[in-house]
Amino acid sequence: MSDRAPQPVERRLPTEESRELFALVREIIAREIAPRAAEEEVAGRFPRELFSLLSASGLLGLPYDSAYGGGDQPYTVHLQVLEELAAARLTVALGVSVHSLSCHALAAFGTEEQRAAHLPAMLGGGLLGAYGLSEPSSGSDAAALRTRAVRDGDDWVLDGTKAWITHGGIADFYTVMARTGGEGPKGITAFLVPGDAEGLSAAAPERKMGMKGSPTAQVHLDGVRVPDARRIGAEGQGFSIALASLDSGRLGIAACAVGLAQAALDAAVGHALERRQFGRPIADFQGLRFLLADMATQVEAGRALYLEAARLRDEGRPFGRQAAMAKLFCSDAAMRVTTDAVQVLGGYGYTADFPVERFLREAKMLQIVEGTNQIQRVVIARHLAGPESR
Repeated sequence: MSDRAPQPVERRLPTEESRELFALVREIIAREIAPRAAEEEVAGRFPRELFSLLSASGLLGLPYDSAYGGGDQPYTVHLQVLEELAAARLTVALGVSVHSLSCHALAAFGTEEQRAAHLPAMLGGGLLGAYGLSEPSSGSDAAALRTRAVRDGDDWVLDGTKAWITHGGIADFYTVMARTGGEGPKGITAFLVPGDAEGLSAAAPERKMGMKGSPTAQVHLDGVRVPDARRIGAEGQGFSIALASLDSGRLGIAACAVGLAQAALDAAVGHALERRQFGRPIADFQGLRFLLADMATQVEAGRALYLEAARLRDEGRPFGRQAAMAKLFCSDAAMRVTTDAVQVLGGYGYTADFPVERFLREAKMLQIVEGTNQIQRVVIARHLAGPESR
């Protein structure tokens, strides 16, 4: 076996606490995630018990305030944890990212009473969250959503269908955007809906090309009653809350994409060092060496891009443009790197006996979720040139 096998990514971490955190993450990956990843993805099994462990270990609330059970970690650390998890199993990393996204609205826009009442359980109490913005007829055009919330005394009654919901049907709570006013973004309000609310149900999970261990389903709200105390922010503020949450969520997807690409690169390098043709390792051939060099450059560039956006967030500065760039670049890079990894492995790469074919199928999803990459280009262009003329 070659002594030049891929090594763990060298992390630049700010504190001894964060370094200890990474040691814990890598221990959990080695013991609980990596050994079962391929088998559980084939079986389409979501590791709910693992998320209980991650919650108990403090890994589901890393970027949030410790006063409510969070980890007080900067976003640069949170994202690098996501990257490590994604390199081991994307289903797990995406689940952590979506859970964090689902907590963001309450943490950032909830009242002190709401945060005290709900966040400790959401961040470290073993709960799993989901985020309900998209609908069957409003994906990229999220402001056209039709789910409606009607005031009835001290309650709101929600009716509608949400689509493409990660953790749909198994989540303990849903952050749901619903229409409380007229058409357009100003008529939308955010709600924290319990997963066991009467009238809430989920369709059968979608049959997907990849990410089979991560349940994605439509969620139906049929007369679901939610107290006004679970309304997040002001009436009509929901769409701006959703967009603020998505800026952070897109960085989570970027980090997941880099982790997946890193795993594909590591697999390709390992194979190239071991596989021999014409009497020597295929890593000796310049055409393949250049391919590996390009793959590694894409991974490093993506990591630098998402970390720079995270630093802006940690400093309290605007980061929406950089978040869109990171999501766009990193997910496109993951698609390129996983495709090239299959090519490096040749026929082996096209079989389910090796992980790179799974990585390729999973990478495609990252170009779609939390705003397609076409939408990211729209966001970036608006930052550069202003809104489109009407």
